[in-house]
Parts: sequence; structure tokens; C-alpha cells
Amino acid sequence: MTSSTTSQAPTGASASLTSLGGAGTVTGSKHLIEMGNSSLLLDCGLFQGLKELRVRNWEPFPVDAASMDAVVITHAHLDHCGYLPRLVSEGFQGPVYVTYDTGKLMSVVLPDSGRLLEEEAGYANKRGYSRHHPALALYTEEDAWTALDRLHPVAFDAAFNVAPGIDVTFQPAGHILGSATARLQLGDVSLVFSGDLGRQHHPFLRPPVGIGDADWVMVESTYGDRHHQGPTAVDELAAIIHRTAERRGVVVIPAFAVDRTEVLLFHLHQLASAGRLPKIPIYVDSPMALAGLAIYRAALGDASADVRAEFRGHPEILDLHDLEEVFDTEGSKALGHRPGAAIIIAGAGMASGGRVVHHLKRLLPDPRNAVALVGFQAAGTRGRQLLEGAATVKIHGQYVRVRAEICDLTGFSVHADADELVDWLCTADHEPRGVFVVHGEPAASVALTDRIERQLDWTAVSPRMGERLSLAVTR
Repeated sequence: MTSSTTSQAPTGASASLTSLGGAGTVTGSKHLIEMGNSSLLLDCGLFQGLKELRVRNWEPFPVDAASMDAVVITHAHLDHCGYLPRLVSEGFQGPVYVTYDTGKLMSVVLPDSGRLLEEEAGYANKRGYSRHHPALALYTEEDAWTALDRLHPVAFDAAFNVAPGIDVTFQPAGHILGSATARLQLGDVSLVFSGDLGRQHHPFLRPPVGIGDADWVMVESTYGDRHHQGPTAVDELAAIIHRTAERRGVVVIPAFAVDRTEVLLFHLHQLASAGRLPKIPIYVDSPMALAGLAIYRAALGDASADVRAEFRGHPEILDLHDLEEVFDTEGSKALGHRPGAAIIIAGAGMASGGRVVHHLKRLLPDPRNAVALVGFQAAGTRGRQLLEGAATVKIHGQYVRVRAEICDLTGFSVHADADELVDWLCTADHEPRGVFVVHGEPAASVALTDRIERQLDWTAVSPRMGERLSLAVTR
């Protein structure tokens, strides 16, 4: 289990970092930390989006999975934890360290992912549109439950030992419930990893904790070349809903099941309380999102450590009078037969799978409808195609005409933008030896790297996939 005592580093040992994912891409976050004979994997994410990325999930893991001492996971999004069942099936047998709420959310996310992978493989076999015969799931729901047995939940701000010479401390990252930055003490060397960094103004989560003293910093760059909308995003959402309701259309919102759904419900609650929403039904059509919603409500009610003080004890901020929760497949299918205006919030957030794909297939050809994109859309996903103005998108082997209104609402993102990333770096007590810029598409990572060098006059680099970097510090 965990320990609050600091371990001794092996004599003469030096630390290194190797990015095995999340380098040159927003997905597949995996960073190997080695020190002497000790090693850990920092995040264990699934590659998503472009086919050339997704096929990497099927490749043998580049190091012996059984040889690693531990896995440390910063939060419960699939691009940071979704590869874990595959890693365990490849032989990893060590502990997986998470915060308490990350562990709770992973117990929803991973089995759902395995079940969805199985369903997609079965659907592909039934319809015959897979190039592989038979189509197989990357991992199963049973594999996910097996992997969850390895979780070791730990509290924020409590140092724990993961291997000889390696100690870790989680601190709130403000991205989603339970999300953490990770402070690694590697003998005499310290590395702070942002994970996915949240924003100063998340509706109900505490902002990210600053860096403090660090020899090295590793920072994400999802929005390293962009700036989010201001408060106008909520006004724009209200306007989209009103004009779609007036033409008796449906607003479809592809939403990440964890946090984005809750952020949307928070803002819809606020709009409804102010009399700014039309009286139309609102559906959350995602068993995973609804399970996550229950965890969020419990965290608000129980005053979890990363919830803002003013919202502790107030789970009602996620409630809506017109909200209908859709759990089963038959209920989801029934939405296609109901008349009139509505709002449908469904997974997945990049329209790459899940129930939202079936809604899009039905609703995209009708100009009365609207699609609100409220999160990052990775290259190669349907969400990205819609964002870039595609006239057609391929769904279940067929091309579907896009006539619905497509709206980009980046203001709902819970990722720090370029300015917020630089502001977080400036919370370091002193100039670090170097900054590793990861978890971004190439243009975003390069833009942030260049800005760090230009504005802060610090050494910054975007690691290449598989590149081994020394973390030695000459004092």
C-alpha cells in the first residue's frame, strides 16, 4: 500500500524521462520514468483520433510491462487511463496510484470503455464494415474490472513512495473531479507534471495548485496555441438553444461523460434559474455520464477536497427541472421518435463513438437541428470534421450529409489555454532546468515551446515519441 515516508535513492542512480505517448499528439499520454532499477509509468492513456494513432494501441508495449514498479494516473479521462486494461493484460502486475475520486470515476469509465469496444467490434462484424475479420475489441469489460483491482487510492498533498528512490505527491489540477498534478521526487531531483491542467475559473472545482520548487516541469499543451472564449460561451449556448427551439429542432451536444456533462448541467441550471432557457426537455443519454454525475453529486455533497468552498454541500447545482436521464438502449432509441425541440447531451465528446453517433446520423441532415461542440476535437475524429466544415461525415459505413448548424463553443473547455498555461508555469519558485511540453498536436506544442523560450527565457523542448531525456541536475 502507500507510505508517507521518503525512500532512499539508489547510490549513483540518475533519472530519465521517455514519452511513450502524448508526444506530438493530444492522446495516449504515457511517460516512463526510470531511476536506477526502478521505473513507473506516469499516465496510461489510450490513443484516439487518427487511424495511425489508434493502431498504436494494438502494438506491443515498448517496454516489458511486468518490469515496471507502478503506474501513476493523473485523472480519469481515457487518454490518460484508458490503456490500463491492455497494459495489465500485457503483464503489468504492480499498483496503480490514483486520487480517491479518480479511482471512483475510473470504475465507471474503464468498464464502459471495454463494453463499448466489445459492442463496436460486434456491430462491425454484424454490418461487415471492418477490414479485420473478425473485428476484435482492444480489451473487454472483464479486462477493465481486472485492471481496477490494481488501484491504490491516495489523498491529495500526501507524499507516497512508489518505488525505491521515487516518491509522488498529488495536488489538485482543477481539470476534472479528482484530477491531479503530480510532484515526483527522484532522489535529489524533482519533476512536476501538470497532467491535464484546469482553468482558474472552473465552475465548481478549485483552480490548479502552483508549481513551487521544481528542477523540471512537464506541461500539457492541448491549447498551447489558442485562447478560449470568455463568459460569452454561456450566452452563445443560450442563443443556440433558443434559435434551434424556435425552428423546433434538436440541439445535440457531444460531451465527455466525465466533467463536461457536469459543467454543461451547471450552466444550464444557472440559465434556467435566470429564466433564460426555453421550456424544452433536456436529455442526458449516456449511462457512463449518469454514473459519473452521481459521483460528482456525492463529491459536492461530501465536500471533496478539490471542490470550491462555496459549492461544498450543494449537489443541487447540477439539477434541472426538465432533465430526463436516459439509461437503457431502448430509451435512447425512443428519442428518435419524439417530436419537437429538445436538448440531447450524449457521449462521446469527439463524436468518435457511443450513443451520440446514432443521434448525429439521424439529426445531421436536417437544417433545423444544431450540434454544439463544447470540447477539444482531436484530429481524425468526427467532431473535428464537423468543426472544420465537412459537408458529409462517415457513420457506420455510410456517408451522412451535414445540414445542421455546427457551433464551436471552446469557452466550455476545462483545459487551460495558452495564457493560462504560461501563468501556471510562472508559479514556479525559480527557473527550472527545463520544461517538457507534451500532450498537444504539433502546432500547439511548438507554439507553447516557442512562447516559453521567448517570453520566459527558459529552456523548453517538445519531446519526440520514444526519446529518452536525462533528468540529471548538476548542482
